[in-house]
Amino acid sequence: MADFRTHLGVAAAGGAVLAHGGWQAGLWGPWQGAVMLGLVTFGGILPDIDADSSKAIRLIFNLLAIPAVVAGALLLQAWMPLGPLLLVCGGIYLIVRYLAGGVFSRFTVHRGLWHSLLAAALCGLMTTALSQRFFAPGAWLAWAHGVSLAVGFVIHLLLDEAYSVDLTGARIKRSFGTAIKPFDLKAPGNSLAMLMTALALLPWLPPWAPLMGLLAQGATLWR
Repeated sequence: MADFRTHLGVAAAGGAVLAHGGWQAGLWGPWQGAVMLGLVTFGGILPDIDADSSKAIRLIFNLLAIPAVVAGALLLQAWMPLGPLLLVCGGIYLIVRYLAGGVFSRFTVHRGLWHSLLAAALCGLMTTALSQRFFAPGAWLAWAHGVSLAVGFVIHLLLDEAYSVDLTGARIKRSFGTAIKPFDLKAPGNSLAMLMTALALLPWLPPWAPLMGLLAQGATLWR
C-alpha cells in the first residue's frame, strides 16, 4: 500500500487538477476552487481513518474537528451566549479529536470497511448534507463539495490497489483487492449498518438534479 505522504501528494495533485479545470470551465471561482482542492486532498487521506499509524489518525481527526466546531457554533449561536458557546465548541473539538479518534482506533480494522466504495459514498453524502446545512449557498455547490471529497477518497483506494501490483516482480501482492471493493465482505453486518446510515441521510440531501448536471459537466470536461 502507498504511504501517507504519497496519498497526500497524489490527492493534492488530483485536487489541483479538479480545482483548476472547474475554474477554467467557469464552474466555480478561485475561492471555491481552493475549497475543492482542500476537499479532494482531505478525501485522499480519509480512508486512513482506520490506520494503525497514530500520525494519520491525529491529522484526520484534527481536520475533522474544525468543521465540527464551526457547525456547532453556527447551530448553537442563536441559543447560547458567547461564553458558554465557546466552552461547548471547545468540548466539541476535544470529543471529535480525542474521543472519536480513540473509538475509531479501537473498533476499526485497517483496509476493512473504510477502504470501500460504500465508505466513499457515505463520506461524500455526509459532506453534501453538512455543506448544504451550514456552508454552501446552494444545492449545486453542496453536491460539488461532496463529489470532491468522494473523488479524493476514491483516489486513495485506487492508489492502494495500484501498490498491490508489484510490476518489478510481475506478481500480485496478497493485499490486492482489499482496497477498492464495494463493501467489506468479511463484515456484512458493519457494511449493512453503513448502508443504512447512508440511506438515513437522504432526507437531509439537496435535490438530485444539480448532481446529475454536475456529473454531466464533469464528463464533458474530461472528453
